[in-house]
Amino acid sequence: MSLGLLGKKLGMTHIYDDKGKAVAVTVVDVSENEVTQVKNQASDGYSAVQVGCSDKRESRSNKPEIGHFKKAGVAPKYHAREFRVAEGTAPALGTKLGTEHFATGQFVDVIGITKGKGFAGVVKRYHFGGLRMTHGSMMHRRTGAIGCRLTPGRVWKNQKMPGHMGSDRRTTQNLVVVGSRPEDNIIFISGSIPGAKNSLVVIRPAKKRPAPAAQ
Repeated sequence: MSLGLLGKKLGMTHIYDDKGKAVAVTVVDVSENEVTQVKNQASDGYSAVQVGCSDKRESRSNKPEIGHFKKAGVAPKYHAREFRVAEGTAPALGTKLGTEHFATGQFVDVIGITKGKGFAGVVKRYHFGGLRMTHGSMMHRRTGAIGCRLTPGRVWKNQKMPGHMGSDRRTTQNLVVVGSRPEDNIIFISGSIPGAKNSLVVIRPAKKRPAPAAQ
């Protein structure tokens, strides 16, 4: 995995490309991203970089958090995530990361927590067709049979049933960085990404698409 950024999903809009075509994009705020810890093979057994974002007052932080971030010379952070990097390629502690980290046209993967929908039935949750809607069946949006008493004599694992919907960690792959606005620390990413407005998202270089060649 390569070094990525943490951001806050601000919402969706559309922008126009060079050909005048409207492109739906998600706006992500990537301000206050800083390197808060660097791990290496000698001391930790693997090479990684911890990135933190969203400054937090010391009065709202506990002593271990204050001490951890003070080693990096940065303010305490609300969020921190770790990225595996190649040995010897990690930036220095306290390095600020921004929109310049991703080039326009680069493919990225975005990780987030999907919107929570609460308790949902199988029609809403899994798009079941439902049962008969006529003649007093009283089974309009129910699951129907989920097993048999003879063979296999039990309910199989992963049987689709009513339950909590949403609030799942999801990754959307191979999205394109359409552009950025460095003065406002925001990135425009094509299409939709997981999460509600103002939720935390992780942006990393796409695993299945190569990064653009250096100019």
